[in-house]
Amino acid sequence: MKLKLVLILTSTFLFSIEAHAVRLKDIANIRGVRENQLVGYGVVVGLAGTGDNKSEFTEKSFTRLLDKMGMKLGKETVSQNVAAVIITATLPAFARAGNTIDITVNAVGDASSLKGGTLIQTPLRAANQEIFAVAQGPVIIGDAGGTSHNTVGKIPNGAIIERDISIDFTTRKMFRMTLNNPDFTTAARVTKVINQDLSGKYAVAKDASTIDVIVPQRFEGKTVEMLATIESLDVTPDQKAKVILNQRTGTVVIGSGVRISEVAVSHGDLTVKVGGTASMRGPASTGGKKEEGDRVGVLNSDASVGGLVKALNGLGVSPKDLISIIQDIKAVGALQGDLEIL
Repeated sequence: MKLKLVLILTSTFLFSIEAHAVRLKDIANIRGVRENQLVGYGVVVGLAGTGDNKSEFTEKSFTRLLDKMGMKLGKETVSQNVAAVIITATLPAFARAGNTIDITVNAVGDASSLKGGTLIQTPLRAANQEIFAVAQGPVIIGDAGGTSHNTVGKIPNGAIIERDISIDFTTRKMFRMTLNNPDFTTAARVTKVINQDLSGKYAVAKDASTIDVIVPQRFEGKTVEMLATIESLDVTPDQKAKVILNQRTGTVVIGSGVRISEVAVSHGDLTVKVGGTASMRGPASTGGKKEEGDRVGVLNSDASVGGLVKALNGLGVSPKDLISIIQDIKAVGALQGDLEIL
């Protein structure tokens, strides 16, 4: 039974392993090379009575659609086989006309289901209101875990890109890289690695997030090759010392750099001491002798939070008690790192 308890506790603790080198392309991006969001308003037809029920804007939209096709609609109301929808999509960097992208279709009226419907040709616009793609096709309702969200569907390759997203790299003399997680130490390491690879001082860190890279003369007109070389370089990112506690689930996530100063913890029949002498007495002890039921743990003065949690786990501490202990250690100033409670 004791073994089972230890396994359950261990599954709730997540430790951040020692940082290792990663590719630069995985921790940074080139300024200006990014995705763009597209959105459009359209109509889904062919629904089996599950469309909008007496929705004024759906009727107006469908009437306008038929009017463009040369059919004048009188005062007749639109049946429940039609639903108004909002279409969303992501336009990738370097998109080219003729390529296709996936789209998501979302009901905006009181339609109960989009199952079996077909999206009528709909333009997709960027934030500047320019049209970049046109969407159309049968809506597919997903099924996750046996339950379906019938008012949201997808159309794989449902939109055709209408215009190129061009970025001329061949004439660029300088590039700006942005770290996904700003950090001065990481920015300095990136700059050093790039300069070593290019054999010169071509990279300069502007701040904790921004690195400017000048194109060497030998790479003029061949900037794609240069960027391919740079983004494959190995860099060891740094991170802040941080502990995250989730009180609802009992999960503890610990960064590798978190340390604990000299401190003693007494919790019920448990006593744990970090640093100092190993001579210690539990709360239930008398006369300097450890009584049965006392649980004692001693850690080195340079112990990490990970070491503390492992020691507490070995002594059978519950996740709830562990969270309380870490919070108290932070309160007395012995936890050297940030503490975030979810």
